[in-house]
Amino acid sequence: MTLIMIIVFFTLMLIGVPLFATLLCAAFAGFVYLGEYSMFRIMVQQFFGGLDVFSLMAIPFFILAGSLMNQAGLTDRLLLLARALVGHLKGGLGYVNIVASIIFAGVNGSAAADTSALGSILIPAMEKEGYSKSYAAGLTAGSSLIGPIIPPSIFMILYGTMTNTSIGGLFVAGIIPGLILGTAFMVMNFFYSIKHDFPVAETHFSMANLWQAIRTSAVAIIAPVIIIGGIVLGVMTPTESGAVAVAYVIITGFLWTRELTFKSLTAAVLETTRLTSVIFIIMGAATIIGWLLTYERVPQQFAELVMQFAHNKLIVLLILSSITFIIGMFMEEVATLVLLTPVFAPIALATGIDPLHFGIIITLNITIALITPPMGACVYIACAVGNVKLGDMFKHIWPFVMVAMAVLFLLIVCAPLTTFLPKMCGF
Repeated sequence: MTLIMIIVFFTLMLIGVPLFATLLCAAFAGFVYLGEYSMFRIMVQQFFGGLDVFSLMAIPFFILAGSLMNQAGLTDRLLLLARALVGHLKGGLGYVNIVASIIFAGVNGSAAADTSALGSILIPAMEKEGYSKSYAAGLTAGSSLIGPIIPPSIFMILYGTMTNTSIGGLFVAGIIPGLILGTAFMVMNFFYSIKHDFPVAETHFSMANLWQAIRTSAVAIIAPVIIIGGIVLGVMTPTESGAVAVAYVIITGFLWTRELTFKSLTAAVLETTRLTSVIFIIMGAATIIGWLLTYERVPQQFAELVMQFAHNKLIVLLILSSITFIIGMFMEEVATLVLLTPVFAPIALATGIDPLHFGIIITLNITIALITPPMGACVYIACAVGNVKLGDMFKHIWPFVMVAMAVLFLLIVCAPLTTFLPKMCGF
């Protein structure tokens, strides 16, 4: 049955059938192979059952909060703060790109939204100051990987929902890895700046400029503070914090910045509806396949196969990460996460791997696929907003992939980097 489903899936994907339809057809083929036609009603039950989870409501709220921040002019204020902090350094705009991604990551949890929002502003600005287009686009796509790691994170919500792992715990576990990833890209930008003699901004650092930037951007910084603080302190669930953040941004956009209009609010809602629908319909279809694989005991069989070759946590994590990386190169990220988590999570737990640790590992692994050819979504977005040739981007994106993989390996071998903060916060 599994072989039939794989053949149907890849055949339809190669001829360009939409991913959700490909998943549904593969599931349909699996049910036909089983010959139990009375089980077809399970397809509908599993599709809607996979979506009927309260914690998933956090996803549209976080997406909407990020979109509204762009419409309300709050993203520009975050960029102003990033410039005041690191814009004076050699290769300063590269650092601004990374710092802005770290701050913006605390709002929407989407790498694609990060690439689109920041890339449209920073790629042309970096090119104007002497950076190559391909490097500017690559850095924008690479730094956007911080978005799904620093809370909130759409991928973590999906993982936590499927494995009954604390979403709040996952969010806290992602803080240190996200900062490490940002630091790694800063180190990379430092050496690139030296090698290519990138320009130093004419403006110099001053506490007066920094204080002015903090005052201007304070209204924007409150949004991620609401989200992360509410969850860490246990005051709000992720869904509630997302809803409060949306309400805060709407009020701020209308009454403080006065850049948000009913037209832009409608546009943000429509964009959120589109993105959420894409995520949910893929997840619903993938849930059916996940149920079929469980019904046929595929996770158990795969676990037995893996455990024959590996008897310690490090080797198991390396094996699962390698498989995830390869599959992620050729499949949409949400589908990859939803399909692999039910198979891989039981193996990780059986080996004694902390569920929060494994959640961060698989989240970062899936996230890296966003900049990995040939399917990396952020690569295509960065090319579109930066007017960069796809061939040039594919040639220059690999250093960013390697840096992210180095961080992934560090997290694999040093579990306390992901488990230390959650334990301190009582998760």
